[in-house]
Amino acid sequence: MLIRKTLQLGTLIGAIFATGYLLADDHEGGGNRSLPIVSNQKWQAECASCHMLYHPGLLPERSWRKLMGGLDKHFGENASLDKATQQEILQFLATNSADHSGSRRSAKIASSIPAKSVPIRVTETAYFQGKHDEISPATWKSQKIGSQSNCIACHSGAEKGNFSEDNVRIPR
Repeated sequence: MLIRKTLQLGTLIGAIFATGYLLADDHEGGGNRSLPIVSNQKWQAECASCHMLYHPGLLPERSWRKLMGGLDKHFGENASLDKATQQEILQFLATNSADHSGSRRSAKIASSIPAKSVPIRVTETAYFQGKHDEISPATWKSQKIGSQSNCIACHSGAEKGNFSEDNVRIPR
């Protein structure tokens, strides 16, 4: 009888810790923010002129270096910048990258990427794929979403690093 009660108590304590861990996953970085607030005027001006702002904490430094080193062929577009602007944005991205940000979510993203892998798309990370595995291909291709890279279609705070599941609204 004592062993049974001890096992039940252990199970209850384990469930409490697991729930806290899962809830913390969406509320890390302070308050209900997913990633820390970061800002750089050139990053905002240059990157957001063509696409949504991708938080630096979504990829490791090596990925940002590869991306910034190939701006002349940036996903089929020439996004070249003058050297000073490129260097400033790269330094900002590297400083706040997944492997340097200190955010728990960024650490999880970084740890989901094999050491020799250099993904240039957030959607290529195991972390992203694991978090979105319940989304059907038809949903991704819907007119209101369009692709996996359109984070702001479902995460309205994506450009500010807020990926809280509490705020996810999948357009229908």
